[in-house]
Amino acid sequence: MADINKWSPSDVLEPIRRFLDGDLTMSSIRVEQFLDGSTLVVRAEVPGMDPETDVDVSVADGLLHIKAAREEKSEHKDKTGYHSEFRYGSFARSISLPPGAREEDVTASYKDGVLEVRAPAPEQAPASGTRKIQINRS
Repeated sequence: MADINKWSPSDVLEPIRRFLDGDLTMSSIRVEQFLDGSTLVVRAEVPGMDPETDVDVSVADGLLHIKAAREEKSEHKDKTGYHSEFRYGSFARSISLPPGAREEDVTASYKDGVLEVRAPAPEQAPASGTRKIQINRS
């Protein structure tokens, strides 16, 4: 099984891909990823976002894609004046799925501002030892 703690080519190339696509405004989502048995678990911080409208999770070509957009506005009117603030931003992250993971088996859940995506992969058979092959003479 691949070592999740090592950087994958998609992790290294993601900022370059965004630059070449002209997407300089998207920031990276903070994530933690680890293996739970043979399942890749990815947890992303997306506090204050509605997972149904603000977060998009998709898989394609062996990559997990997480995109989120935030837009918050607050207004305060009183006798002395008007005060308005807003925060907005878009975030994206792509992560390699484990070898053998099937896109249709990937699931996602959201709780307390944390998106959790699980991508199960088949258990790989351990490599067997060396077996000597007999050579027959004809």
